[in-house]
Amino acid sequence: MDIFGDVKKLGFGLMRLPLLNPDDEGSIDLELTKKMVDVFMEKGFTYFDTAIMYCGMKSQNAVKEVLTKRYPRESFTLATKMHAGFFDTTEERDRIFSEQLESTGVDYFDYYLIHDVGADRYDKYVELDCFNWLKELKAKGLVKHVGFSFHDNAEMLEKILSEQPDIEFVQLQLNYYDWESEGVQSRKCYEVCEKYGKPVVVMEPVRGGTLANVPPEAEKLFKDYNGEASVASWAIRFAASLPNVKMVLSGMSNMEQMEDNTGFMENFVPLNEEEGEIVRKAEAIIKESVAIACTGCSYCTEGCPMKIAIPRYFALYNVDMLEKDMNSWRPQGTYYERLAQVFGKPSECIACGKCEAICPQHLPIIEDLKIVAKHFEENGEA
Repeated sequence: MDIFGDVKKLGFGLMRLPLLNPDDEGSIDLELTKKMVDVFMEKGFTYFDTAIMYCGMKSQNAVKEVLTKRYPRESFTLATKMHAGFFDTTEERDRIFSEQLESTGVDYFDYYLIHDVGADRYDKYVELDCFNWLKELKAKGLVKHVGFSFHDNAEMLEKILSEQPDIEFVQLQLNYYDWESEGVQSRKCYEVCEKYGKPVVVMEPVRGGTLANVPPEAEKLFKDYNGEASVASWAIRFAASLPNVKMVLSGMSNMEQMEDNTGFMENFVPLNEEEGEIVRKAEAIIKESVAIACTGCSYCTEGCPMKIAIPRYFALYNVDMLEKDMNSWRPQGTYYERLAQVFGKPSECIACGKCEAICPQHLPIIEDLKIVAKHFEENGEA
């Protein structure tokens, strides 16, 4: 059974809503958001995604004002999440779930997710019996389908899916920039989901705006092929073209983005072979502009005495540098923290030089690791 049914693949991610004050993430422009919801629904889209901490903790409350008070319950589907940072007991967990129902104004959630499962939180979710709890919520009719969102590596994802067979779907960070990234591992994680028969919901298809603001040479490739299509549309269509992707979330913060996304996704056409090649060329151009020109070959990691996952840290740093002027919150810090629980930190480099001696790109890895360590550890990016 397809738990998403025959629905349009674009979801309204309620994480980056229009604001009345750009310096206050909680100052949601409710009137503009209502108009955006109306456009979304009028064009036949029905999937909305929120969470406790979105928009300065105000997103779930906004759902009630812009959606659930204004539309029949059966006309839309709503997803929200439970994050480990908000509870330490099963009683707190249950209380928060009840508060989520109240704040959003619904009596059930269509899709309910354990939020941001990774190596550092999985044990807590297991200890507090959250996966069995999901089954209980479903049996009671309080949620229809259960899943989790994920920011970690493919090996960890396989562990979770092998141990939690009742999970019905996974929400992944997936886009053409991260597709082959050793830091994010979009492709590898997608393939694990395919292996276990779990449909994928995509988050960050445009990487928080990074893939809507590409270098001029990459933008020219897109515009030469189709001058009418937005740069962002290529990224969203890349994700939506994958067969096992059932929903692509887009955080739309103005009406222009809403009209653009619903325009090309209303009658979605997957990327053809020529378009796929253009995306690959654009990806190469974007990656040429990155701060550290690591190709991810991993020759450097085999002999590292401190077990530092050098290419993966570099991949996270490169993406973070691309995004740093566009987004106040970025997921790279989370990935960094989780890598550091398994591998050595860049700051633990002893400058033995084994990595530089074998690097095919002849990168100054020792100095680059210092830069990465300062960025994520000393500057509080992690």
